[in-house]
Amino acid sequence: MERTPSLFRLLPSALLVAAFLSGCGGGDQTQAPPPGGGSPDVPVTGDAIIRGSIGDASNLIPLIASDSASFDIADLVYSGLVRYDRDLNIEGDLAESWEISPDGLEITFRLRRGVRWHDGAPFTAEDVRFTYELLVDPATPTAYAEDFLQVQRFQVLDPHTVRVSYGKPFAPALISWGMPIVPRHLLEGEDLTTTPLARSPVGTGPYRFVKWLTGEQIVLEASEDYWEGRPNIDQHITRVIPDTATMFLELKAGGVDWMGLDPVQYTRQTGTETFRRDFRKYRYLDFMYTYLGFNLEDPRFADRRVRQAIAHAIDKQELVDIVLLGLGQAVTGHYKPGSWAHNPDVMKYRHSPERARELLAEAGWLDRDGDGWLDRDGEKFAFTVVTNQGNRKRAMSAEIIQGRLKEVGIDMRIRVVEWAAFLKNFVRPRNFDAIILGWRTVPDPDAYDVWHSSKTGPDELNHVSFRNAEVDDLLERGRGTFDREERRKAYFRIQEILAEEQPYVFLFAPETLPIIHSRFRGVAIGSTGILTSNFIGWWAPKSEQRYAP
Repeated sequence: MERTPSLFRLLPSALLVAAFLSGCGGGDQTQAPPPGGGSPDVPVTGDAIIRGSIGDASNLIPLIASDSASFDIADLVYSGLVRYDRDLNIEGDLAESWEISPDGLEITFRLRRGVRWHDGAPFTAEDVRFTYELLVDPATPTAYAEDFLQVQRFQVLDPHTVRVSYGKPFAPALISWGMPIVPRHLLEGEDLTTTPLARSPVGTGPYRFVKWLTGEQIVLEASEDYWEGRPNIDQHITRVIPDTATMFLELKAGGVDWMGLDPVQYTRQTGTETFRRDFRKYRYLDFMYTYLGFNLEDPRFADRRVRQAIAHAIDKQELVDIVLLGLGQAVTGHYKPGSWAHNPDVMKYRHSPERARELLAEAGWLDRDGDGWLDRDGEKFAFTVVTNQGNRKRAMSAEIIQGRLKEVGIDMRIRVVEWAAFLKNFVRPRNFDAIILGWRTVPDPDAYDVWHSSKTGPDELNHVSFRNAEVDDLLERGRGTFDREERRKAYFRIQEILAEEQPYVFLFAPETLPIIHSRFRGVAIGSTGILTSNFIGWWAPKSEQRYAP
């Protein structure tokens, strides 16, 4: 699941990119095709793609990273045993095939031969074993151990075959092995939190790491011996640009080829003939949502009537109309609307300031001195919501929610923090009253790591410290059967409980609005939107390429 985060420091413009690339055409210019440039319809190699990110990576060891900016890089540098294809079917990655025992309790993976790490060392079953052992080691500060703790026995049968055995059915077992595999020969005996590989990773993926300038950019180059074949695009460069307005200026200036638009940019600023000629826009409802989460260890939010009151005070459709300009939809839970685990019939909180005040009064919050603010035991109801810098949708949502809560007598202050500091100083130590954040979910509905009461530690994902015995049991039931109907029943009930308890006010599912320069061909759209899994097939005709290594 995502920490739909991202963010940070302003960069000096496209000159930064020019320091690493020569032959920059700039603006709308293109280079003349070299002799033998080939047909514009036949894939060729060359060029670089510059992707804008409002957040810098935090750690490029994927076992301990917990933000989308880090995983965007890790997905290109590392590989797992399996992955999703464009239709959400599971296909092989480092595993060329697998066999599942009739009772579903045993998976035998047959690994691809001839795969090498980016430093030339061979990839073997021992790397898979090493990754597994790191994940289940209590000393590893990972949020992803739980899936691998379900493994009862791990066997290396030969250098290219591993077998994992489970003590009971575990529905996400196969896709859990999409976890990136890390190199034993480089990480054995290393502290994952201090190893140099956290900033200079070595993987088996389609791109190899070149350099990382903190707060500025991360440069990757095509791996010549990637098992699926060399990617067509020579370099993938992530530029860290603190906000989408600045990034959009860079897009227009030629300093960025690929970014996510905000609704205003999508609807009002990209309709010119120049944009239609030079860029391709996309829109789709992704597996993601935005939420207002409460620190349930805070006495003000321990009473669910308070959380329900805040839900009634917020007008979700107002957020969709104003923040998203209609490009998204209000949500009531953590599953993508229309997906098989989504329950459309949970309790809904209509916008009702009157009902909000009633619930707050029941919880003891009243305006006793007539100053317009609620108080209890002499304390004014005031709290601070923290969100991350660079995400205009979250900042706008906070401002609108602030106004709605003022109507019912709650003084909500807003604090916007740079992403790395947000994680380090607020989210991980649970040092917040409330947060506005988002999750990118995955097609399998198992949400154990986010909602189970055992996952409230500082490096784990139950940020709001939600604890509910029935939800714990349902999460275990949902992952403990292969019967989809039984899983659906468990997840439907979880959503009913979350709707009643409101540890989050689930706000909206925004449509994803990427824009990519039109010189890039081969961009594919699948069930989850733009397929980065087919990124190795993207290419630019020689006559339109802008950059040469």
